[in-house]
Order: sequence, then C-alpha cells, then structure tokens
Amino acid sequence: MVNTLNDTVRVGDRLINVDSEGYLRHLGDWSEDFARALAEREGLVLTEAHWELIRFLRAYWAEHGVQPQVRVMIRHFSERWGAERGSNHHLHEMFPRGGPQKQGNRLAGLLRTKGEH
Repeated sequence: MVNTLNDTVRVGDRLINVDSEGYLRHLGDWSEDFARALAEREGLVLTEAHWELIRFLRAYWAEHGVQPQVRVMIRHFSERWGAERGSNHHLHEMFPRGGPQKQGNRLAGLLRTKGEH
C-alpha cells in the first residue's frame, strides 16, 4: 500500500518519509518492501532483472560510497546479460521514470545523484 502524499510511502503499518521525488530521507528506512511500494506508486512491476539491478546499486554503494555511473551499469549488465539487454536503451526502458540512475537509485533507497534537481 502506498500513501498518495508525495512525502511518505506506506510500507505495511509504517509511513516512510521521502522527498518530493520519492528519494528516502533516511537511508536506513530502506527495505525490499519499500522498493515494492515505491515501484507500485511509480507504476512499475519489479521483475527479477529489476531486482538484480537494485541489488547491484546497493552493493556498489556499500563498496564505494557512491552510486555507479550509468556507463558502469552498462558495462556490468552487458557482461551479465549481453550487449542488447545491458544497453543504455534497455536499462532506461526497464526504469522509464528517470532511468537506472534516478528511478533505480530511488528504488534502491539511495540518494539523489550529484546534479539532480
């Protein structure tokens, strides 16, 4: 269930605070249930491929302390899925509301990338 307010997402019996674009205000509030609820609000059905990218984003953040650039994602997923499925075009089709660097980061519970408004 998702609250229709822009500043919260309902996850079970909790309201999780997000900013006006859906980014978590507190990174520790992330859970897979949060990702599912936010995806529902954004009209996205999460497939195993989405989860693989979300987990990659979270692991990269944990290891490097920053989000990966799109070119890093393209290289990684082209190696895993092949050139067509790992392409910039396909990753943006998977995450139509801002691509993997915006929508993917929101769903992964990460911060806005540098330069976003």
